Amino acid sequence: MVIVWGGLGSYRRALGEALVEAGKANRSVVVLDADTPRSTGTLVFAEAFPDRFFNVGISEQDLVGTAAGLAVAGKIPVAAAFAVFLMRAWEQIRNTVARDGLNVKLVGTHSGLSDYMDGSSHQCLEDIALTRVLPGFTVVAPADTVATKKIVLEVVLEHKGPVYVRLGRDNAPKIYDSSEEFPIGGSKTLRDGSDVVVFSYGAMLGVALEAARVLEEKGVSIGVVDVYTLKPLDVDNVIRLARRANLVVTLEDHSVHGGLGSIIAETLAEHAPRKLVRIGVRDRFGASSRSYVELLEYMGLTPDKVASRIMEALRCV
Repeated sequence: MVIVWGGLGSYRRALGEALVEAGKANRSVVVLDADTPRSTGTLVFAEAFPDRFFNVGISEQDLVGTAAGLAVAGKIPVAAAFAVFLMRAWEQIRNTVARDGLNVKLVGTHSGLSDYMDGSSHQCLEDIALTRVLPGFTVVAPADTVATKKIVLEVVLEHKGPVYVRLGRDNAPKIYDSSEEFPIGGSKTLRDGSDVVVFSYGAMLGVALEAARVLEEKGVSIGVVDVYTLKPLDVDNVIRLARRANLVVTLEDHSVHGGLGSIIAETLAEHAPRKLVRIGVRDRFGASSRSYVELLEYMGLTPDKVASRIMEALRCV
């Protein structure tokens, strides 16, 4: 397992490659975009299958409504947009896709802080909270390009029912090799530890692993878990690992209100009460930066700052 901090992997490029592969495997797969196919990565599908690609323009409500109609007609629609603008269509996602349990796959790209240059208007820190509350919805967040390809293929070709796939823009850390599988509803324990267990997902998983390396050098036994399926949560694994640790930590580039921090807090409150530290974005919007790493530094989400936060919490346990 190799971590490349601030690596060169691109979530959106991996998405495009996975969609082309899915399109070759099943002619019922269709892709929709809200006028940003080059940015989201769906352009490669449009070029490979022009008769199965629909650009609805800058109209996310129409994007979701059209995808719902295609699902009713027996197609497997994948609707992609920047995550923050896809949430414009939350009413349609709720009332049409979720209530009817339609086989629509929604992909939010540029999520979290990944769209660092465009600032808070383009940085979606609420999408997990908004989608996980919907009955029957599955919510997944791949950590790197390998996981992105595998999970997108799984939800498009195998999984039945509505899904929200949360993807970053670029800066995907290199974590997994191509032999890994990602069954929906699972999680992956990447490190075992008895002092602390860190639950994370997406691009922040690379930060968690780097922070764990820093803490290991200070004598802290730290576990790291990839919660790539946020709903349905791998409850058994979460409880088992939480009970073994003195401190539980969540790390995410999402609001701690409604995101993984809330998911783990709810789970522990019901099954295994433990000291919990939620590291993420706390009741604020993002900011614009010329550098993704500099933005993480500003938001307190670099490996060193995360390690310091955990050490501070350990002193109080």
